[in-house]
Amino acid sequence: MRIAAMTFVLLPALLCASAPQAAAPDLAQAAGTYDISGASQIRFTVDQVGGGGINGKFTRFAGRLRIDGNSVGASTVSFTLYPQSVATPEQRMADFLRSSAVFDADTYPTVTFRSTAVRQTGDNTAIVDGMLTARGITHREQFAVRLQGLKGKTIAFNVTGDVYRSRYKMDVGTPIYLNVVKFDMDIRGDRR
Repeated sequence: MRIAAMTFVLLPALLCASAPQAAAPDLAQAAGTYDISGASQIRFTVDQVGGGGINGKFTRFAGRLRIDGNSVGASTVSFTLYPQSVATPEQRMADFLRSSAVFDADTYPTVTFRSTAVRQTGDNTAIVDGMLTARGITHREQFAVRLQGLKGKTIAFNVTGDVYRSRYKMDVGTPIYLNVVKFDMDIRGDRR
């Protein structure tokens, strides 16, 4: 699960980003600490050989991002997913994902991401590196972040990333189901 990002990489992009039809927010406008809102969407897919695959989402998560007003690189992100909240169109698949074969949600009730570096890559984009922990195993992961908007006390990002599930001993079903979990997350943050 080489994610991402989800977890969780949102902060840096917004610091110097430009929103459509609006002036680019400066660091002073975006600086602050934001709690990740329940209005966020944490989606994932695992493709299957021959087409199809698994599409799902997490309905319970929490996190915080801090945007440093002086340096994008000093910004931080922390994010927690609760695997027990995984949802898919088929209940039996959601139950399987929660089981000891995949997330082992009873033994490992959280998946966490903590940023270690933030690098701005464009006017409204950034890369967030960090440590992802799932099933008690920790690996470095990377997520791409795109600022979607900053309005009042609310900030919005799209975060994408690929996580290799074999790194976290969740590779049951390979090679029929591919090793890559693709994350596509719309993250909303509310300034504290």
